[in-house]
Amino acid sequence: MAEKKKSAAYWVEKLTMQAHPEGGYFAETYRAAELISAQALPSRFGGARSFGTAIYFLLEGHHVSALHRIQADELWHFYTGDPLEVFVIDPETGELSIIRLGNDPEAGQVFQAVVPAGMWFGSKPMAGGSYSLVGCTVAPGFDFEDFELADRSDLLGRYPQHSALIEQLT
Repeated sequence: MAEKKKSAAYWVEKLTMQAHPEGGYFAETYRAAELISAQALPSRFGGARSFGTAIYFLLEGHHVSALHRIQADELWHFYTGDPLEVFVIDPETGELSIIRLGNDPEAGQVFQAVVPAGMWFGSKPMAGGSYSLVGCTVAPGFDFEDFELADRSDLLGRYPQHSALIEQLT
């Protein structure tokens, strides 16, 4: 017997999620106790970082995750809800790729995907979706010091071919 789909509010409450600065809700589920020293990391990192971090991340149908970039690779995992589209702009070439996280491989959806360090990216549930619950794992671990929110006018100047997307996700 098919289980009734739980609501976004259910997951926000059960997972003790809070508002995320880029949009939606999150709950940190893991932060490695051990640190990688600043000397052992590439110079783009401003100090020591945890070995790794993980969060739950939920976007409702009316939410977007604003375009941003971080200094480490980010592995995305699909859990439940509706498919999530992750839009990735390569800062060097301006090429746009779209990752569709979900549970239907016949529709081009994947359970996991990586956004490489330094890429501009944002996300939103696929059109008509009520919410998407995903997870994000970052190594070295996420630190807000490594987080850069996109400036709309700067990205529009650099990547005018993606103006509609940039306006939607900034």
